[in-house]
Amino acid sequence: MLGEALIFDVMRQGLWIAVRISAPLLAVALVAGVVIGLFQALTSVQETTLTFVPKVGAMLAVFWVTMSFMTATLVDFFTTRLVPLIAGG
Repeated sequence: MLGEALIFDVMRQGLWIAVRISAPLLAVALVAGVVIGLFQALTSVQETTLTFVPKVGAMLAVFWVTMSFMTATLVDFFTTRLVPLIAGG
């Protein structure tokens, strides 16, 4: 039977991995949003697609670049922490 401390430790590690994996995408979305917002404020252009398309494009590019990091991090977490717990180790 799993103890409370072990369950909380695995949950803490899982949440930390979720933060590490999502940080690049969220940072790019934040920077792109600020840059586009400044551009819109300076030029008085209030086009909806101007905010959406570049932000999604930047996020897709960063996702494509960091996909191997995300996959390696998740595989490492599952093989070192979750699979031994499931197997009873």
